[in-house]
Amino acid sequence: MANEKMHVLVCGGTGCLSAEGEEIITNLKSQIAEAGLDTEVAVLKTGCFGFCEKGPIVKILPDNTFYVRVTPEDTEEIVKEHLIKGRKVERLLYVDPDKNEAISDSKKMDFYKKQMRIALRNCGFIDPANIDEYIARDGYMALGKAVTDMTPDTVIQEVKDSGLRGRGGGGFPTGLKWQFAKSYDADQKYVICNADEGDPGAFMDRSILEGDPHSVIEAMAICGYAIGATIGRVYIRAEYPLAIKRLQYAIDEARNYGLLGEDILGSGFEFDIELTLGAGAFVCGEETALIHSMEGKRGEPTTKPPFPAESGYWGKPTNVNNVETFANIPVILLKGADWFSSIGTEKSTGTKVFALAGKINNVGLIEVPMGTTLREVIYDIGGGIKDGKKFKAVQTGGPSGGCLTEKDLDTPIDFDNLIAKGSMMGSGGMIVVDEESCMPAMAKFYLEFTEEESCGKCTPCRIGTKRLSELLELVCNGKAEMRHLDELKRLSRVIKDTSLCGLGQTAPNPILSTMEAFWDEYIAHVKDKTCPAGECSNLIKYVINDNCIGCTVCAKVCPVECIEGERKQMHLIDQDECIKCGACYEKCKFEAIDKK
Repeated sequence: MANEKMHVLVCGGTGCLSAEGEEIITNLKSQIAEAGLDTEVAVLKTGCFGFCEKGPIVKILPDNTFYVRVTPEDTEEIVKEHLIKGRKVERLLYVDPDKNEAISDSKKMDFYKKQMRIALRNCGFIDPANIDEYIARDGYMALGKAVTDMTPDTVIQEVKDSGLRGRGGGGFPTGLKWQFAKSYDADQKYVICNADEGDPGAFMDRSILEGDPHSVIEAMAICGYAIGATIGRVYIRAEYPLAIKRLQYAIDEARNYGLLGEDILGSGFEFDIELTLGAGAFVCGEETALIHSMEGKRGEPTTKPPFPAESGYWGKPTNVNNVETFANIPVILLKGADWFSSIGTEKSTGTKVFALAGKINNVGLIEVPMGTTLREVIYDIGGGIKDGKKFKAVQTGGPSGGCLTEKDLDTPIDFDNLIAKGSMMGSGGMIVVDEESCMPAMAKFYLEFTEEESCGKCTPCRIGTKRLSELLELVCNGKAEMRHLDELKRLSRVIKDTSLCGLGQTAPNPILSTMEAFWDEYIAHVKDKTCPAGECSNLIKYVINDNCIGCTVCAKVCPVECIEGERKQMHLIDQDECIKCGACYEKCKFEAIDKK
C-alpha cells in the first residue's frame, strides 16, 4: 500500500466545472509536476460525485480523503500538505453539521451512507474519457457474455427476471419491452436511447452520460443483440454540450476497440451508434414524439398502438429506453437477475437516481434502493431543510408529478406507492419546498411550463393548459372566485382524460395534488385575498410598525421612492405606489417592517 500510486480525482461534472473546476485540475497538474511527483500522483477528471452542494470536490485515493468546496487557490496547499507531507488539509474537509466534526472519508458521511450506486457506480470514480478505466471496472464484460455465452432470448429473460422497470417515468417492464421489439420481423431494427431530459431541476441522465458514457453504449449494444437491431441512436438535447462531447468520444473509443461496428468480439454481431441532437422540447421525451423529431418531423406524439416496438423509427421495430434504464443493464447481466431483484421492493426492484433540489441542505444527485422513504431521503441524505425552516412539501416527477406532504414522509419510494399518493416517480426530479413556498404559485409555475412545452397537436392540452394557467393567475393575484376553483378541478380532470399523450394527461397533477393537500391556501387566496406563504406579490403588503427609529435605510433602498418620513421619525409606505419588491423588508435591521 505504501508504494501504491496516489490518484487525485477532481469532479468534472457540469456543476463543478462551472465553479472553476477546470482551473483546479490545471493547477493541480502543474504543481504536482513542479514538485516532481508526476510518477507518483495522477490527476483524473471524473464525472459527478453527487454531492453538488459541496462542490467543487477533490477526492484523494487510496486514503479516500474527500475535500469540499475547493477553489483554485486551495490546490497549492493540497499538494504541499497532503501529497508531499501526508497531512490532511483540515479546513477543506466536510464538517458534519450535527456532530460539528470534520469527516475525511466519504463513506462515513450521512449523504452517502444510505445510498447504493448501481447506475452511478462509475460516476466520480473513473475518467469518462478513458475506455481502459471503464474496462478495468468490468466494462464490456456483460456485452462479451451476451454475444458469446447467451442467446438473445436468454438475455431478454435475464432482464425480465430482474424486474427492471423503465426509469424514464413510465415504469414499464424493460424486459417485456425488449421482447415485444424482438417478436417483430423486419429487415432493420433500431435501439434508441432517450437522453432528452427535460424536467425542471433534473440532471440524472446528463450526469450519467458525463461520468460513465460507456455503460450506456454497452447496454445499447446488448439491447441490439437481444432484439436483433444493428443500429443505435442517442437522442440527446443540444443543451448538454459536455455530455455530447464525452459520449461521442466514448463511441469513437468503443469503435477503435472493436466494441462497436462489425463482428463485435468475433461473434459476428454488428452494431453501431450515432447521436441525434434535440432542440430541448419537453414533449420529445415522449417516445413517439422523440421518434418523429429524429425523422426530421415536428416533435408531436401519435396515438398507440402501434407501439414503437412494432412501428417506430422509419416505420421499423424500435426499442426506446432512457439513459438510467440502460445504465443498469450491464450490471444485471454480470451479477444476475436474482441479485438485482433482491434490491428494492417486490414490484419496484433495484435503485433509483434522484436529482435532489430546492430548499434542502444537501442539493445533489443521489441513488437509493427502491423502498427508501421520503424521510430518509430528505433528512438523512438531504440533511433537512435550509436555514432551519419547516418542511412543507416535495414535488416528485417534475411537471408531470404531484406534491407530497409531511404525512407522506414515511412513504416508501417506488412506482406504485407514489402513484397511489397522487404523484409519480417520473424520471427522478425531487424538489423540496419549505414553509415560505406558496403551493398555488408552485402549481402555476409547472402549468406555465407545460403550457409552453405543449406541442399543440391535441386541443385538450393546447387550449386546456392555457386555461388552467389563466385560472391559476387569477388565484395568485387574488382575483379568483370560488367558482374558479371548481373550474380548476373540473378542467383538470377533463384534460387528464382526453389528452393525447403523457404531457397533457399528467399536466394537471400539480394542481390536483396541491388542491388536495393545501386546500386552505387556495381558499386564503380566493376568499381572504392573502398569500399565507407571503410569496404572491400582489397579495403582500409591507407595513412599517412602531419599531421604526427613522434611520431612513428603507427609504434609500426603495426603487420607486414610495417611503416617506423625516430622519428619526416613523416612516410610512405608500401602498398605492409600492411594487412589493421587499427591499425595505430585507434591509431593515430593527424588525420595523411587517410583511402581511
